[in-house]
Amino acid sequence: MLVKVFHLFGEYVLFLKKVFSKPEKRKIYLKQTMIEMDKLGFLSIGIVTIISFFMGAVITLQTAYNIENPFLPSYLIGVGTRDSILLEFSSTVIGLILAGKVGSNIASEIGTMRVSEQIDALEIMGINSASYLVLPKIIATMLFNPFLTMLSMVVGIIGGWSVGVFTGVVSTQQYIDGIRYAFVPFYITYALIKMVFFAFIITTISSFYGYRVQGGSLEVGKASTNAVVMSSIFILLFNLLLTQLLLS
Repeated sequence: MLVKVFHLFGEYVLFLKKVFSKPEKRKIYLKQTMIEMDKLGFLSIGIVTIISFFMGAVITLQTAYNIENPFLPSYLIGVGTRDSILLEFSSTVIGLILAGKVGSNIASEIGTMRVSEQIDALEIMGINSASYLVLPKIIATMLFNPFLTMLSMVVGIIGGWSVGVFTGVVSTQQYIDGIRYAFVPFYITYALIKMVFFAFIITTISSFYGYRVQGGSLEVGKASTNAVVMSSIFILLFNLLLTQLLLS
């Protein structure tokens, strides 16, 4: 089992070496990066917005119901919602959601190209298929996913405010006071740094599993599942490591 793990890791390192080799024609890569940014980034805005709004609302209600104490000020609801969204939800949870949506998409796309011999055709034409297919995806997600994180922060806080005011658990002024109370700007930087790492993890692992598919459509489905599982595991692992490094 341990030998298999090291073998898989070695394949992954060699795959990354091939991906990051010098591009032949940079203009083609730039065009491809714009396409991937639209496909992997812009098309994820909808799901990120919806989930962030409702999660912000749920966090606000849960915080309110857990501090039902007359000695605790209501602005703590805003504090709890803000810190939960900035520190964990808008980076880690959104990263896990993107691992499912974007990761499975990448693995199935590249896996289908492998089993249909399109990748072999690129290699025959003298094109570095790994670099051509994967590098634009890496650049696109590492550039765009931090914007999804910032969008999630804004929408989550708005969702918390709207539901908090609608249900009457907190007033607008109390919520705003909580958002502003003891605010630490580095929390935003911390979340963005994590998302950059998560974007790299999702894209490279998903591409790796798709690229090494052998067989048919059944194997493509298995590769897509494995990509999501492994991406999620490494997101949680790096979440722990980065939290220790950046916040300790």
